Amino acid sequence: MLISICIPCYKSARTLPVVVEDIKSVFRNSEHAYQIVLVNDGSGDNTFRVIRDLCKEDNNIVGIDLSKNYGQPSAKLAALKYAKGDAVVFMDDDGQHPADGILKLVEKLEEGYDVVYADFQHKQHSFFKRFTSNLHNKIAEAMNNKPKGIKRSSFIAWNRMVVDSVINYKSPFVSLGSFLMSVTNKYANVELEHKKRIEGKSGYTFKKLFKMWLNIFISFSMLPLRMATYLGFLFSGCSFIGIIYLIIRKIVRPIKVSGYASTMLMILLVGGILMVILGIMGEYIGRIYMTISGMPQFNIREEINVRNNNF
Repeated sequence: MLISICIPCYKSARTLPVVVEDIKSVFRNSEHAYQIVLVNDGSGDNTFRVIRDLCKEDNNIVGIDLSKNYGQPSAKLAALKYAKGDAVVFMDDDGQHPADGILKLVEKLEEGYDVVYADFQHKQHSFFKRFTSNLHNKIAEAMNNKPKGIKRSSFIAWNRMVVDSVINYKSPFVSLGSFLMSVTNKYANVELEHKKRIEGKSGYTFKKLFKMWLNIFISFSMLPLRMATYLGFLFSGCSFIGIIYLIIRKIVRPIKVSGYASTMLMILLVGGILMVILGIMGEYIGRIYMTISGMPQFNIREEINVRNNNF
């Protein structure tokens, strides 16, 4: 079996050679063949120079240089264009994913699963990263964008059927986890050790995490629009009940009350909800416009070893 290992790379000039060597050492004693696809996601350092050197040393390594930083999901999609394996494994470039876990994930695929995530019981992350990661998983599960009981991670294996399906994913607003829910329901976890970073720190900021959460809410889900509709019905019903109450009170106890403060509060509350609803609708409309306008998921500046690759 040919296994393609796809690695989005961002400012990983020092860690990448170690990660690649660990992968190659695993396959020296394996019956499986390997292909490594390294995607430079607009790094500002000399990451692509390191990728170029690694490609010169091994024809089984493909190097891709994106024109700018598109984010990890788009870099993964770019890698799929060149991944020829019967199974595709995504892993990070910081050395925290154990290379021997590649074969364990693929073994689980061979049991009949389509998507297999690594389950790290003890993550070597900061408290902020662990907290936001757990929150991300809970939000995804609540939005029905993640299978219940399955723990997601960026160390993941797909079979060829899933790869071929994702290649047809054309939206510039990439939410791979959400898209996979429309492809298969055969998920599994494999417990693996989470290693310490070779060096540096995570590049995920709250801004990037918020963008990821927004994609979960909007991509492949009509729930936000339905929630807006439910809120509309709720406030319409409350208003109708309030009108009936005021009419009855006026008849039974005709006391003049100004009610200025309560009126202003209700106006602010309803106005705020209307603005949120309009914002949600605007997000959907904007994404539709960007998609039909042909906004790209990524642009490739340079390819290495694509024609020399034997697969």
